[in-house]
Amino acid sequence: MADRLAGKVAIVTGAANGIGRGCAEMFAAEGATVIGIDREDADVVCDLLEEEEVRVHFAWLGREYGRVDILVNAAAFAHFAWIGAMNYAQWRETLAGELDIVFLATRAAWPYLKASGAASVINFASANAAHALPGSPALAHCAGKGGVLAMTRQLAMEGAPHGIRANTISPGFIRTAATERHLASDPALEVQVRAKNMLDRLGEPADIAWCATWLASDEARYVTGADIAVDAGATAW
Repeated sequence: MADRLAGKVAIVTGAANGIGRGCAEMFAAEGATVIGIDREDADVVCDLLEEEEVRVHFAWLGREYGRVDILVNAAAFAHFAWIGAMNYAQWRETLAGELDIVFLATRAAWPYLKASGAASVINFASANAAHALPGSPALAHCAGKGGVLAMTRQLAMEGAPHGIRANTISPGFIRTAATERHLASDPALEVQVRAKNMLDRLGEPADIAWCATWLASDEARYVTGADIAVDAGATAW
């Protein structure tokens, strides 16, 4: 189906690479007006962990477009280390990069999501919010993504009276520039991931973008507060 998002205004954070870029490209192909936000190489260059900077940029977007129909919070940052090796600063930076980054953008976009009357917020939890992957030092990441899952359910409740739907996608292991670095540093990681997957392959950003496109479209108008696993079946057994 073409033009599934025709006429919709979409903001995608983390749009410069990975899942965010995949969503931004697919949304544009499906007819949306897409504004990508990232620290560099984006339509709007913004540090999404600077409260005032986020407020100013979203206020400008609100004046420019009048509403936001789709908000995709794909920007994220995490440190990966075992508990004995992780310091408190890394823990706090990860929780900020997983949780605060979603809170600040969503809060800033909220008036313009309400102005839409039929908006969709798409956040990213993770397979790591449901299970621990052997061999993966993802303690802070697991905590952050579990928080996103809980936060999004609350947003679904708060947004419902305003026609705002909020859902999470929980990706499994997706090939991005960041995850390729993990694979390069730990050759055993891919073997461990694929052993857990029912489908014997790693995911690509497009695998997530297709799900996000559906959640952003009117086809999902009765879906809110949901978490959709796109993880090759890793969390299903």
